[in-house]
Formats: sequence, structure tokens, C-alpha cells
Amino acid sequence: MFCFKMGHGVSSDTTGQPVVESNSNEHYLGLFGNTCYCNSVLQALYFCKPFRERVLNYRITQKSKKENLLTCLADLFHMIVSGKRRTGALQPKKFINKLRKENSTFDNDMQQDAHEFLNHLLNTCADILTAEKKEEKEKHDKQRSKSNNFAVSNNYTQSNGDGQHNRMSINTNINGDTASAHSSIEDTWIHELFQGTLVSTTKCLNCETVSSKDENFLDLSIDVEENTSITTCLRVFSNIETLSGESKYYCETCSSKQEATKRMRIKKLPRILALHLKRFKYFEVFKQYKKLSYRVVFPFELRLLNTSEDCTNNDRIYDLVSLVVHCGIGPNRGHYIAVVKRDGSWLVFDDETVDRLDPSNFEEFYGVSHDLGRQSETSYILFYESRDY
Repeated sequence: MFCFKMGHGVSSDTTGQPVVESNSNEHYLGLFGNTCYCNSVLQALYFCKPFRERVLNYRITQKSKKENLLTCLADLFHMIVSGKRRTGALQPKKFINKLRKENSTFDNDMQQDAHEFLNHLLNTCADILTAEKKEEKEKHDKQRSKSNNFAVSNNYTQSNGDGQHNRMSINTNINGDTASAHSSIEDTWIHELFQGTLVSTTKCLNCETVSSKDENFLDLSIDVEENTSITTCLRVFSNIETLSGESKYYCETCSSKQEATKRMRIKKLPRILALHLKRFKYFEVFKQYKKLSYRVVFPFELRLLNTSEDCTNNDRIYDLVSLVVHCGIGPNRGHYIAVVKRDGSWLVFDDETVDRLDPSNFEEFYGVSHDLGRQSETSYILFYESRDY
């Protein structure tokens, strides 16, 4: 089992081998505090290099001086990457205080769900960036409007050789937006990195009319079964489902409820694929959520096969860069750690503790058995990075 606590800011593994490579500029700082759900996700995201780069760049280019969750995240990443010490630990106090102030769900010392935190973090950062883009566009439009009004009111005349006057005006393109103004307000670098698109296709079995609907996602949640793999879980996710009985589909063409088939596939693959394994299931007999410790094998290299016919990047190949692991028997009783890959090595971040991990020990994170209530360390959120980024 890997839910260890070996010390504050450990920088070598159990055999004495250093965690930090001598030729590396990387910093490996643990995060301490009673917030393992947060610490593990932050470490996993920090070692998603495209995300880290965008966060650090935001700190440099941000125009607004207003403090928000994203500025606090950027300050935290900057503290890690620019610190004099390459190992050790720090407390993300500023970030946690802002998180708790803005969301009452996290304003306590209780165990929280790491996936719920990830979802909140990505959506909040996206909302912040969207609001800033909107504010910048409104400012740009206002300035352009003033410029156009000035141009119209300052038409001038120019004398020709016959003493006549030709009325001249500054040529302005009132509706001419710049390329940045044309871009969607909704498109931020959060969406650029994490957003994929699902397409839900429904076919009426009476009239055979096919309808489809797109749905964007920042992370993909998939059901897990006993003794399976990520590839199988994704295939099951896209299996054809029959809608019948009380679940019949209302067909607009037939103007009535009809039996139908429904299928969900991926239409657009994200650059960073965040896969959430739905390991907590509500059982009516227990009147509570229980953890599914099912063995689910995940690969270091992944290619998604459950894509639609019109998927433009279905040949995309992903590499596993980090994962969040849940240790314990249930959603409210347990602990979270992060496992990350950097400089060719795998490391475990267990709050303030940093330790090297032998890849052969990854099987510990697949799961143990179908037995409910059994102590286990199981993969919970997987982060895959596209090779063509």
C-alpha cells in the first residue's frame, strides 16, 4: 500500500536514491495542510506542462489587479517554480483561503471530493477568463465607437484647382472587427486545453429519423466495472443504448414517444484528457455511497477508439502524465495522493511528502477487488496529454 507519510519534504526514495535529478531544473515541492483533495489535484495539474505554462503566463499578462482563484493559483505555481529550494514543502494558504471564501462547500475541514474540486477549479478559471475577455472586448468596442464617431464628425473638404471643394471623409470600417474580436468570448485557454465534444445520436426505431446533439466537456466521467480496463470502460461508454418502456424517446417526426437507440461518442478530442473514474456509487440498501475498488487497468499510452465518423483528430495519441489516487474505503473516509511523471521518473506527492515510485508498482493503483468497504488505493482521475500539443 502506498498511503505513506515518510516525513516533511522528503527528497529521496526508500532506497536513498534522490528524487531530484542533478541535471533537472524542475522543482518538487510538497503541499501541506488538511486539504489532500486539493493538494493532489493541484500537483497533478502542475505537472501537466501546458496547463502550468498557461497559468504562469497569465500571472505575467494579467491586466486586472483584482484577486481571484486564478491569480491565487498563478501565485502558488510561481512560488513553486521560482523558489530557491527545489525540494521541501509549502502551504497553499492563500489559495485555500480564497477557495473557501468563494465556495461554502470547501469552507470546512471535512474530506471533500477531488473530482468535485477539479470541476470547480476548471470552471471557475474558465469563467474568470471569459469575464476578462468580455470586459476587454467591451472596452475595445467602446474605444472603436468613439474613434468612428470622431471620424464621422471630422469630415473635411479639400480645395481643387477650380476653386470647388470635394467633400472627403476618413474611410472607416464600422463593422470591421479584428481577428481577436471575432474569436468567441467563450473560447479561453482552459477550453483550448481541456474541452472536448461529445455527440449524442438518437435514432427513432419507428420512422428511422436520426437526430444528434453536441455537448462539451472539460473532464470525462466514465463508469467502472469489475476487472476491466480504461479502454473497455470507454467502449462501454459509447455502447448503443435502447430507449424503451418508460424511457421511450419523444420523436418530433412521429409526434409521439417511440422506441429508439441512443449512442454517445467523442466528436472532438481535447489536448489534455481528464478521465474521472466513477468509483463512488449510491447503494439504496445501505442508504449511502460506497467505494468501488474494482480493478481497472490504465495504460501509459492511450488512443481513443470511441470517436464519431466526423471526428477530425481521431488519430490523437495520449501519454499519461499524472493521476489522482484515492486511498481508503469511502468518499468521506480516506485520503488523496498524486502520482506524476517528470524527467522520465514517476513520483508520489502525498501532501508534504515526495517520493520516487517504481513503475512496476502501478498495479497497486488499478484496484484490488469487488469487495465493498475494503481498504484500497485506486486511480480516481487520470490526466493524459496529447503528443501533438
